[in-house]
Formats: sequence, structure tokens, C-alpha cells
Amino acid sequence: MGIQERRTELRQALRDRILDASREIVGREGIAALSMRKIAEAIDYSPASLYLHFRSRADIARALRAEGHAQLLQAFLIHATIVDAAARLKAMGQAYVEFGLANPETYRLMFMETSGAAALADPGDADPGAAALAMMADAFVELRADGRLPAHAAPPECARALWANLHGIVALELTLYATPAVPQTSAETLAGLTLGAWFGHGAASSPDT
Repeated sequence: MGIQERRTELRQALRDRILDASREIVGREGIAALSMRKIAEAIDYSPASLYLHFRSRADIARALRAEGHAQLLQAFLIHATIVDAAARLKAMGQAYVEFGLANPETYRLMFMETSGAAALADPGDADPGAAALAMMADAFVELRADGRLPAHAAPPECARALWANLHGIVALELTLYATPAVPQTSAETLAGLTLGAWFGHGAASSPDT
């Protein structure tokens, strides 16, 4: 291995360590606790070293947000081979809620932080959530082609409406239900009722269907 290749490897290794430490801090304490000083302490480097890899705290948060969107897309892709569009949408909806509940702080950063979603987006970048939303819209296109969706219903709008329902379920679990006085219904129950109302109460097909 040449000197340049070794330097590139070491640089990538340090970048990975920065992101690993940042991910742990956000997962443990939330995005508000993330700071260059705290990350530097976690990896035993000077704060100045971090700026060789990331321009700012917001740059690190943006990278974590992009990771989250990639993970959500992967959760959707697991179900991409389900032949029936309604069953596919139902499976993706369940995957969405499961992702949000399993990764609460990442989910907050992706969809609920005013300093995370729009403010951290690079104006030159494509929307990192667009691919997952497009998968849902494509399934609604199939439903309309099969005569299972009213002709006036626009698939992109249907996809956004379903996304809004799913986001509401996760947001209730992560925020409102933290207040003891609020009557609680589990996110799993809400997801089942919501997806059942959209697509029927039959079980979603497996990815091998």
C-alpha cells in the first residue's frame, strides 16, 4: 500500500470514528447534546481534528440524517418483491413505524427537528427521503392501474397522505405519549388499524411472494 492510499485509509477511519461517536451521543442524549467538543472527547482527539473531516456540527448531523434515510430505504427495499401493491404498501408502512420506534433519535433528526430536516438540508442535494416516497407512489400507481384506486386519486398525493399517517403514529409515540395524562394506544395497534383501513386487514405478503 502506498503512502497516499494509507493516508486515505486513516482519514476514512477517523471519519468513521467521528460518525460512530456522534451516533452514540445522539442515540443516548438526543441531537441537542451533539457538539464538536463532546465528539472530540469521545474519540480522544482535539476538536480541531474534527474540522478536517466535517465543516461543522450541522455537517455531522446532516451525515447522520442521510444515514437514517438510507436505512429507511433499505427497510422498504426488503419488501420490494411483494407482487401485490397493497400488500407491499402495508409491509412498507409497518417497516416505517418499526424503524421510527427502533431509532427514535435518528427519526427525530430526520423528520422532527427544526434544525435537522429542512435546516440541515444542503440546497444542492436531492431530497434523501425521495426514493422511499417514490417507492410508495409507484405502488399507488399500480393500484390505480388495477382499478383499486379512484381515477381522480393522484398516486404522489396518496403516498404523502399515507406517509403523514405513519409519521403521526411515530410522532405520537415519541412525543405526546411522553405525557402521562394522555391516553395511550400502542404504535403497533395504531399502525395495524391505519394500514388495515388503507389496505384491508389481511396479512401482508412475504418478500418472496
